[in-house]
Amino acid sequence: MNTATSPKGLEGLSLKSLEAFRAIIQSGSATAAATSLGITQPAVSRLLASFEQHVGFALFYREKSRLFPTEEALALFKEVELTLQGAERISLLARNIFNSDLGLLKIVAPNSFIAGPLADVVADFMRQHPRVNISLDTHSPATARELVAHRSADCGFIQLPENHPGLQVESMLQSHTVCALSPAHPLASKGRIEVQDLLGQNLILLGKGRYSRMQIDSIFQQAGVPMKVKLETHTVAIACTFARRNLGVAIVNGMLARQYADNNLLLIPFAPALIYEYGFITSAHAPMSRLTTAFFNHCRQSFGRMQDELIPKA
Repeated sequence: MNTATSPKGLEGLSLKSLEAFRAIIQSGSATAAATSLGITQPAVSRLLASFEQHVGFALFYREKSRLFPTEEALALFKEVELTLQGAERISLLARNIFNSDLGLLKIVAPNSFIAGPLADVVADFMRQHPRVNISLDTHSPATARELVAHRSADCGFIQLPENHPGLQVESMLQSHTVCALSPAHPLASKGRIEVQDLLGQNLILLGKGRYSRMQIDSIFQQAGVPMKVKLETHTVAIACTFARRNLGVAIVNGMLARQYADNNLLLIPFAPALIYEYGFITSAHAPMSRLTTAFFNHCRQSFGRMQDELIPKA
């Protein structure tokens, strides 16, 4: 019978003990845990015994040659996982600080931004830094803010304005608004589409709640033009897909829509001018690593060259 003892402090508790604990929970046996960790089974047993000595109670019970975690072990597991992830990130950051050409760079951005303007920028950066690995992820703006602010991601891109107190924001890129429509649409021959031209026209718009949507609604209201919203969606890709099928005029971000333009989808400037601005975000709680700084400088140069194409000079 296991006898509980008072838990000790963390002095002498090694990360390897936590790794052994995690590996046993994930694999179900000390032997499998030893294989995954690259050590011997007796070593895993010693590490587990050390951890149990520190916490003061048994963490597993054996049944048919398998180890099953106790309720107490499961209660500890999430915190152990967070601790190990933090330790792994510290190790990764140390390597990045030592050599900005080696490491993993975690980036969060809207899906359409990754597939559009960011794709070439990242590809060029990886060609220049062949030993760097990139993690590209897409989340809601709220989640992206928290991931970067709490340094679970190194950097990201977000549509401005942005005032999260945990973020450092650098304006990076601007784009104009366009009307995406089929060549068969009655407005397809125009060099510019003004808000008055859209009176009575079916509109395809990105969903309410976005800052850009509020701006579009305001433009129509100020012009006294009723909006005939035929379809609402949440991505530029879907808006362009239905505009291509001549179901209406999609009012979208020109920079993000360029990747979908072809012989069946025209992009015509929208007036009055409506500007989309994107910022490069990092955590305000710590300076950028050398690797993140190198990527930031690369983005600044790359997007600088791209800017004149996105917003033509008058």
